[in-house]
Amino acid sequence: MSKTRVLFLCTGNTARSQMAEAFLRAYGNDRFDAYSAGFDPQEINPLTIKVMEERGIDLSGQRAKGLGEYLGKVHFGYLVNMCQRDESGCPKTFPGMGTRLDWSFEDPAAARGTEEERLERFREVRDAIERRVQEWLEGFAPKA
Repeated sequence: MSKTRVLFLCTGNTARSQMAEAFLRAYGNDRFDAYSAGFDPQEINPLTIKVMEERGIDLSGQRAKGLGEYLGKVHFGYLVNMCQRDESGCPKTFPGMGTRLDWSFEDPAAARGTEEERLERFREVRDAIERRVQEWLEGFAPKA
């Protein structure tokens, strides 16, 4: 049985989409192949790595990828846009993709303050993404 490919997109592929990809791999890997990309890829934020380690998820093998790495090369059953609705630079259409989902999450990398305050924002976003991935997967649970 082939797995459904899911692509998580955000601006830089530094936090939100990396978290979602990791959670889908952790919770749905038997049914889904998870990918992530950004419109303007940057280095993965160290706070992303730290908060995912707190959940026992190692991102050391991950890297930020651009959307062009996949467009026209890989078909995705689901494309999940992680950008906030008002975030500039996030395209609204994605030709050749399957079902599009919009999961709007604030970019924790935009948080200001002390390192502890920024870390807390990363944790809040991480926990919200984890819940959203788990809820989404519940919709695919076999019916009894």
